[in-house]
Amino acid sequence: MIVWTVIVATIDNFISSILIKKGVDLPLLLILAGVLGGLISLGFLGIVIGPVMLAVTYTLVGEWVAAGEADEH
Repeated sequence: MIVWTVIVATIDNFISSILIKKGVDLPLLLILAGVLGGLISLGFLGIVIGPVMLAVTYTLVGEWVAAGEADEH
């Protein structure tokens, strides 16, 4: 029973990463890191919250860097 739980949880992590990737323009490795990091830090709720927090942070940092480059020119 525990073996099946581990197998299903692992498959779920990869499938949810792929599905999230289809809706957002982020690197797949970043999304996977968000899923796994969220799972480790927040439990099952982190599977959803982790990638969202990383996506928002990634987007904000990207905009911040782009604005800084625009100010230099």
